[in-house]
Amino acid sequence: MVFFYGGSWQAGGKEIYPFLATALAQSGYVTVVPDYRVYPEVIFPGFLEDGAQAVGWVRQNAKTFGGNPARMILLGHSAGAHIAAMLALDPRWLGAIGLDPRRDIAGLIGISGPYDFLPIRDPTLRLIFGGADRALTQPITFVRGGEPPTLLLTGDSDRTVDPGNSARLAAKLRAAGDDVREIIYPGVSHVTIIGAFAPALHFIAPVLTDVDRFSTHLSERAVSGAAEKMMQP
Repeated sequence: MVFFYGGSWQAGGKEIYPFLATALAQSGYVTVVPDYRVYPEVIFPGFLEDGAQAVGWVRQNAKTFGGNPARMILLGHSAGAHIAAMLALDPRWLGAIGLDPRRDIAGLIGISGPYDFLPIRDPTLRLIFGGADRALTQPITFVRGGEPPTLLLTGDSDRTVDPGNSARLAAKLRAAGDDVREIIYPGVSHVTIIGAFAPALHFIAPVLTDVDRFSTHLSERAVSGAAEKMMQP
């Protein structure tokens, strides 16, 4: 699992997320939480370039920590979900480091992410993304079919990122024939959905359970795909 945290592309830090990394590690996942540059140090696409470098590092070093680089899942919350989705859906960012998301990313998990948020009204976000209506900044723009299997989680009480972002991305992935699952948690907000990874807050929403089920689905899918290849003449 490579987890990208949120912070409106302006804040955040890996030191905030030991609770999430520990929860995933205790569930059996080698977990990496990379930092990335944010505004005003960089604007789009600087944080995507940093994210791609982090994914490349994980790909090269996963075995050192007992991981399998062929089973890498990108996971993100809020702005981090945007980064994870852009890396998984727009091939240019991982392509710049010699990777192909359709080949090298086993799955995408987006938590309360902004995937389709034009026009941008916030003045600072307009600076970060170079304007109000740049489609190339939106993950939904790059759905063509053949994308990595995707799990989209959100809460219906999210007032920070419209849950419609997840619904629209799920619909487009589904229309393209992609493997996508969407879960909307009742009464869950933008902050409590990520807090629910902490053991004391599991009662808020079964996010860890749903992430684990999705990972199991990916494993079963990989085994099925390998079996089909062996049966081919």
